[in-house]
Amino acid sequence: MYAKIVTESGQEKKILPANGEKFTLEELQKAVGGYIEIVTLTDKTLMVLDEEGKLKGKKMNLYATGLFRRLKQVQDYIVGDVMIVPSKMID
Repeated sequence: MYAKIVTESGQEKKILPANGEKFTLEELQKAVGGYIEIVTLTDKTLMVLDEEGKLKGKKMNLYATGLFRRLKQVQDYIVGDVMIVPSKMID
């Protein structure tokens, strides 16, 4: 089981927590570049994003926006780098 980072340019990279089980707050903040916001995508999958990404002027993340709109049935959009994380990997 692993998480993945999806950059605003669409690049994907698998990532594991340093302790092998759960991500720390610091790891999540580093991955998205700021204070985190966690969005539930499904009962087993979370999306972690920069809470202030829009205020910082980060670019739209097309992959994350498409996933978010499809699963949540909303018209909002996601900016910046995000993490797609199995819910078991975050407390």
